[in-house]
Amino acid sequence: MPTADLILTGAEVRTLDPGRPYATAVAVRDGVIAAVGEEADVRDWRGAGTEVVALEGAHLVPGLVDAHSHPVWGLEMATGVDLSGVRDLGELRTAVAGAERIEGWVIGYGLDHNAFEGRPVDRALVEDVLAADTPAFLRLYDGHSALVTGPALAAAGVRGPRPFAQRSEVVCDASGRPTGHLVEHAAMALVTEVMPRESYTTRRSRLMELLSAMAATGLTGAHVMDAGDRELVESVARETVLPVRLRFAPWCMPGVDEAGLEELVAAQGHGGRHWEVAGVKFFMDGTVEGGTAWLEHADCHGQGTEAFWPDPEAYAAAVRHLHAAGVPTATHAIGDAAVRHVLDVVAGLGPDARGRHRIEHIETALDALLPRFAELGVAASMQPPHTDYTRADGTDEWSRRLGTERSAHAWRLRDLRDAGATVALGSDWPIAHYDVRAVLATARAPRGAASGRAGLTGLEALEGCTSHAARAAGECDRAGRIAVGYRADLTALGLDPVEAPADELAEAPVPLTVTGGHLRRF
Repeated sequence: MPTADLILTGAEVRTLDPGRPYATAVAVRDGVIAAVGEEADVRDWRGAGTEVVALEGAHLVPGLVDAHSHPVWGLEMATGVDLSGVRDLGELRTAVAGAERIEGWVIGYGLDHNAFEGRPVDRALVEDVLAADTPAFLRLYDGHSALVTGPALAAAGVRGPRPFAQRSEVVCDASGRPTGHLVEHAAMALVTEVMPRESYTTRRSRLMELLSAMAATGLTGAHVMDAGDRELVESVARETVLPVRLRFAPWCMPGVDEAGLEELVAAQGHGGRHWEVAGVKFFMDGTVEGGTAWLEHADCHGQGTEAFWPDPEAYAAAVRHLHAAGVPTATHAIGDAAVRHVLDVVAGLGPDARGRHRIEHIETALDALLPRFAELGVAASMQPPHTDYTRADGTDEWSRRLGTERSAHAWRLRDLRDAGATVALGSDWPIAHYDVRAVLATARAPRGAASGRAGLTGLEALEGCTSHAARAAGECDRAGRIAVGYRADLTALGLDPVEAPADELAEAPVPLTVTGGHLRRF
């Protein structure tokens, strides 16, 4: 009989396997679960080279997965001074004035829209606290917009509005002067392309530090909603074992031609140990706070009536092309019109589309849309910690823009589960913190604009980061449960993630994780 590489004993194992929901011991061989049961069931798997770990009552669950994250591209997004603690203009000005320069630039991230106190985003709000020749790039928390200063615009050669193939804007005032507010990816890229870039050595170090920190919260995997940096990831994965399994979905943007679509098809399956390219990411809209969410009716500023793809039918054609090639898609859709359009497109693909496509975010959705997720087999990928940028009293930018009626449809986790949908959970790091324990806790006890809504049960939240995350990725046959033949991705917690109170779960000890059979202790 072959022997195991690793045996975990003395655990309270919650398998999420209907055939055997509970156990106390697990054996692992060659990165796969070889046996599940009581200690007597794994005894014969012991050999001279087997590592045996006594968990002494710790709670073992399938490896926790962040179903929406940016751990590689996010290194660039989370560069410079952390502005996430800034609450008003005074604090912003102080932070910018005292920020450390990076090759002469002030670079910041995580800036809350609410810090502008209702004022339009304008470089005049911060330029006077900087030297006249200092370029600054301050990314807002949503990752879809930035505030930049005049010298930064000059460095990029931006002197007025620009046309874009996608929904993006260099915001200008009535005289044609750029205000410094760059909205959406193409507009921000004008400046990010001329900004200082970290060395490979620094980025490699930061990536491993980040992935290790993510694992220490209990994560064993992440659905990466961008292409990342293939060269960096490939190099790091050859040199060491990635502590978090990464599943990349490169972007498909407006203006893509058939050759571009075929490149995305050809990239599928490329990867190495603990990483692969699997899927394609689209954007159907932007963000509520930025005025670029695609809504059925305009927001309070008269914005939000345009799709990210200027021709929504071009999006549909791209999805059809990829679907025919067997490529799963994930589409960012925050506004109700965006969610509706994606569901309509998937409905047009036919019955074989079931279980192959997903929608990201779904921050506001009308009742009529909810049952369609289950009917079409479209997974809902949602990020409970995003609610931290809203307020229960409706005074935040997100709630004000949508108004009372639409704000009442915020982050409908409970309603989607009740409608039979697959609901996968994530953080969207660096938009929100990567700590998966906070994802689980917030899914159970929603905050901000969603605080009046019922949350998920403890079991449903756990499923959102395990079995439902596996469904969303089309991996039900190999991930999301502790069963023989499944990947040996496991998370041990000091508290029962189903029964422990949500606030206690957010601080639960994490004794260890196992990713592909590789053990990490904390």
